[in-house]
Amino acid sequence: MPEGPEIHRAADQLDAALAGQRLTELYFAFEHLKPWEARLRGRVVLGVEARGKAILTRFDDGHTLYSHNQLYGRWLISADGSRPRTSRQLRVTLHTDRVAAFLYSASDIELLDPAGLAAHRYLSRLGPELLDPALDAAAVAARLGEARFRRRALMGLLQDQGVLAGMGNYLCCEALHVAGLHPGQRPADLDANQMARLARTCLELTRQSYRTGGITNDLQRAARLEREGADFEARRFHVYRRAGLPCYRCGTPIVKGRFVGRMGYLCPGCQPAASTAAPTATTATKAGNT
Repeated sequence: MPEGPEIHRAADQLDAALAGQRLTELYFAFEHLKPWEARLRGRVVLGVEARGKAILTRFDDGHTLYSHNQLYGRWLISADGSRPRTSRQLRVTLHTDRVAAFLYSASDIELLDPAGLAAHRYLSRLGPELLDPALDAAAVAARLGEARFRRRALMGLLQDQGVLAGMGNYLCCEALHVAGLHPGQRPADLDANQMARLARTCLELTRQSYRTGGITNDLQRAARLEREGADFEARRFHVYRRAGLPCYRCGTPIVKGRFVGRMGYLCPGCQPAASTAAPTATTATKAGNT
């Protein structure tokens, strides 16, 4: 599933293409949304933004199109208005005089008025956005240290959008590795320095991934790997999707396994399991497997 950085980049592209433009034609695949085709024709797109893993397209009549890509959804933009060639199922089309935007494969799509937006079951439960420029490491550390969160394993806690919005599996695995923490550890197990390091790493890697289009690896290392011929996927990560390959830091083979009920990746040398943080099942896999 796309994570916060990917969703925010998609929202930025949609905003650049649609903001300030008047809709000339619309299409909704779902029957309950069909009446909105006529109601929104001629309305102006005020802007497009991301919240958590959702994209919000705001119109000048006060309504907002909510879409959540889930696992397979994807927005595509066509500069000439022609429909992209894809086998995905078309869900939404927004046409203007200059451009068209197409949403494929997503199934969680709604039109919301201001009250519905404020009370939305997903949006109303989101935690602080890691891509919010106003959020700092001290606030992230304080959030993770709240009494209701501090006894939850980090592997699940960091991916809970109600705790911090924007992190998913790859960002969680990468942040825990860079911070030198095992997925089964809890905020209650960390000292102040460890908590500060984790909070800072969550912010830095999420924002780096947004800036670079998905790279969480050390940027100098990623640049060197690119010069050596590595493709994008081969240079993106510290540990994610690198099972069986040596850790860049200590040389220990990266492990893929199920940690506290969730699949992930770690370096056993850099992220040793504490007595209270043993994985439920951990299996090494061959290089190249994901």
